[in-house]
Amino acid sequence: MWSLKSWQGRYLPHPATAEQRLRAYAGWCDAVEGNTTFYATPARTTVESWARQTDPDFRFVVKLPKPITHERRLVGADAELRAFLHAIEPLGPRTHAVWLQLPGSFTPADVPTLAAFLHRLPAEHRYAVEVRHRAFFDDDRAARQLEDLLAAADAEWVPFDTVAFFRSPPTSDAEREAWTKKPRMPHRSRALTDRPIVRYLGRDDTTATVEGWQPWVATVTGWLREGRSPTFFLHTPDNADAPDLARRFHDEVRAHVPDLPPLPQPLSTEPLTLF
Repeated sequence: MWSLKSWQGRYLPHPATAEQRLRAYAGWCDAVEGNTTFYATPARTTVESWARQTDPDFRFVVKLPKPITHERRLVGADAELRAFLHAIEPLGPRTHAVWLQLPGSFTPADVPTLAAFLHRLPAEHRYAVEVRHRAFFDDDRAARQLEDLLAAADAEWVPFDTVAFFRSPPTSDAEREAWTKKPRMPHRSRALTDRPIVRYLGRDDTTATVEGWQPWVATVTGWLREGRSPTFFLHTPDNADAPDLARRFHDEVRAHVPDLPPLPQPLSTEPLTLF
């Protein structure tokens, strides 16, 4: 996300190197989805540069590569898994969770495969699982089976809330494109661990996005009061205003939990220098 063109010169300096853009992004938000790792395991030197540009308490939620989760479906991928974990090692404490986004074809019948995979994972990381098959949401028995497995592994269930997005037909090109690609997922707000992670998709219209996240303000407030440490990722179809919206969400939660630390102070969007 720190390379999004629409952010350059607005949230991020322009022109700037990738290293400078990440540093600037970390002044707006203190967490990022490592979505690009789904498409390719990054070079270890690249990850070392990510670590240099962020504080130790910055949160990376890094997605396992597609060959592990979607092509091999968690079976026979030990070599790919070792390579990925070796690559992200320089992040150290910044690896808030390793994220397993499973395909929509991954059904409750595949839960034993997930159990075996989680059992083999090294204990030094926390893990979070995102499922998209509707049976996990519509069938109470399937939901309990998955919850029991994840809770036993101290792994979190990541909800991807697209309710607000699909509430009314699309009104922009970005929304029309997302309409054909994003899954229709229900609202789910039960935390299994002390580190819940939420993915929320709003609309290009700010009013609709803010209205849609109101239940999450209450839920995240409750989690914080329980002593949990939630991470909330906010998306819109074009993501043009996402940093401002993320900070607005944080401010709404902070109004209910005054002890919640503020987000960092954004850096100037003037071109950054190394000296």
